[in-house]
Amino acid sequence: MAGSGDGTVGKALEVLDQVASFGRPVRFSDVLADSAFPKPTLYRLLQTLVSQNMLAFDPDHQTYAPGARLVRLAHAAWAQSSLVQVASPHLVGLSAATHETVHLAQLDHGQVLYLDKRNAAHPVEMFSQAGKIGPAYCTGVGKAMLAYLDPAQAEVIIAQQSFHKFQPGTLTTAAALRRELQAIRIRGYGFDREEHEAGIICIAVPILSPAGRVLGAVSVTSTTARSDLAGLEHLAPQVRDTAAAIAKDAARWSFPDHGTQSRQLAGE
Repeated sequence: MAGSGDGTVGKALEVLDQVASFGRPVRFSDVLADSAFPKPTLYRLLQTLVSQNMLAFDPDHQTYAPGARLVRLAHAAWAQSSLVQVASPHLVGLSAATHETVHLAQLDHGQVLYLDKRNAAHPVEMFSQAGKIGPAYCTGVGKAMLAYLDPAQAEVIIAQQSFHKFQPGTLTTAAALRRELQAIRIRGYGFDREEHEAGIICIAVPILSPAGRVLGAVSVTSTTARSDLAGLEHLAPQVRDTAAAIAKDAARWSFPDHGTQSRQLAGE
């Protein structure tokens, strides 16, 4: 991590990520034990982040935690730069129509970031919550997004997967995952076959820009006590329509295609 080519800003962001990853206020010794930076460098970066209100320091407990400025920026980014705002009415409509739980997700460094969750009339207790990170290789939304990535990009993310066996049906090899992604590309949607949590199943569809860029994914989730994969598959047209509607609204919002973005950066 210390070899970042982004200079001081990159190093500071790495420290921010590290502090946030603990999920609780942390002491300097905690951060140092898990840091690639020398002690003086780490201390200097932490002090800079505190002075900029990106981190808060509690002198009584000698701990660091996300600061008010960072929280404010996170809320602004969540509201303005994620799919949440444009997707919200579509998710509500899909949940009401299917009477099931609906998820919205994006890929984040090889994992799934749940952006929003709309519960059915009778919600089911499960891992996914807005703001939580989950594995890509054994979730419906994760596999739906992976299937439509550029092949080289998909391979990078496949190499990042842990392939931990959560359940009997969990995919545990890169080869098995590649076969599953090929099947998803053929039919246009993915499943979670109790691969992450026992009794939890879902159907998921990628949200694609007009140029085919993966913006995220939407899923309908149920339980084996209430439905089965065949029952969820009947919902595929509704899930596809919802993903298409979100993509259409996103195109009018703030999700430029990579090609357009690259040309703008090049000054064309």
